[in-house]
Amino acid sequence: MRLLLAAIDILLRIIEILIIIRIILSWLPMQRTGPIMNILYQLTEPILGPIRNLISRSSIGNNMMLDISPIIAFLLISVIRNIIFRLLI
Repeated sequence: MRLLLAAIDILLRIIEILIIIRIILSWLPMQRTGPIMNILYQLTEPILGPIRNLISRSSIGNNMMLDISPIIAFLLISVIRNIIFRLLI
């Protein structure tokens, strides 16, 4: 059971790290194409895309200039981690 919890925790931490890398790279003046950026976007967009769509359809996201989907993703990952750990411990 501990091995499963450790694997889940590592997976969620890797997702968080990839999102942080994407945030940092989005602030840098560089091309958004290339193999590394493509892989990064392919790994993070399935998480951030649906959150971004929900925000844009809500009343708070109509004219929002800042993408808060990574913040919400971190909150959701934290909630998921807590639920899984409480269920499996």
